[in-house]
Amino acid sequence: MTRVLITGISGFVGHHFVEHYLKNTDWEIIGIDRLDYASPDGYDKLRDVKAFDNGRVTVYAHDLNTPITIGLAKEIGEVDYILHLAAGSHVDNSITDPVPFVQNNINNTLYMLEYARNLKGLKKFLYFSTDEVYGTAPEGVDYKEGDRFNPGNPYSASKAGAECVCMAYANTYKLPIVITNSMNILGERQHPEKFFPKVINYALDGKVMPIHSNSEKTQAGKRHYIHARNIADAIKFVLENTDETLNQEDASLGRFNVVGEAELDNLEFAKMIAEETGKELKYEMVDFHSSRPGHDLRYALSGDKLAKAGWAPPHTIKESIRNIVQWSLKEENLRWLGRE
Repeated sequence: MTRVLITGISGFVGHHFVEHYLKNTDWEIIGIDRLDYASPDGYDKLRDVKAFDNGRVTVYAHDLNTPITIGLAKEIGEVDYILHLAAGSHVDNSITDPVPFVQNNINNTLYMLEYARNLKGLKKFLYFSTDEVYGTAPEGVDYKEGDRFNPGNPYSASKAGAECVCMAYANTYKLPIVITNSMNILGERQHPEKFFPKVINYALDGKVMPIHSNSEKTQAGKRHYIHARNIADAIKFVLENTDETLNQEDASLGRFNVVGEAELDNLEFAKMIAEETGKELKYEMVDFHSSRPGHDLRYALSGDKLAKAGWAPPHTIKESIRNIVQWSLKEENLRWLGRE
């Protein structure tokens, strides 16, 4: 049986990976999580997707800012794949207090790589990164795998730095490392402060939703939004269908962009969410980016590489929006919107 180790397993992205792999594989899943602010409800997300119902999921509480201990390594045993998702991802937090934030994201990657060096049967170590390492994307530019980094804030810099550490371990120790860069992620059970659930709440309450825009307040920020389950599917495809690992001779090798099928500006996206609630969106364009340096107006990646390899998102953005809103508005799920 394939055994996969997922760090940050109790977080927003991690629990969606667990749900997807429980439904679409026979993998045994081992998780590591320090249960901090990113998973304030402990294992609630995992319990909500019935992760512990069939004995295929085991989770260990451990802070990856410290090395994997001998005892923990023994408990985990050998694994086929490591999916390193654990990271601080709140841009505002990285700007407010950058030192511990950057140290966390670099250190937890370094210690996971050190742990991986001692695994005999490891097939792939996947580092889960972000589109933000490339910085703001001018109109008409979609960054490809291997393009230069230009991080615009401490969060994206920490992810770019961790990518470089992964490259060094691939080149020095020949670890089979791949990197995925994903765009803005949506899904069920997202924290109420995030954009998607916030739009739902503002629409339901008739509040005016601030939409981040350019300085003239004529153009909202743009993103390629994608459901976390689609990303889990893409990563499964990368693990099972590609032989590439990081290579110093070709910066594009071992790198894969995971991109949604359509680019949307945030106003268009918010209106699509509000429409599914049955409410009209009240909004105000806000020049957020001029007043808050470090936040970029547009991110964009090219998804051509994975598309040519044969992968496409299983669910469209319209399907994802509809499913998330309908799920969120069920009485038993209102707690995830903070509407208990």
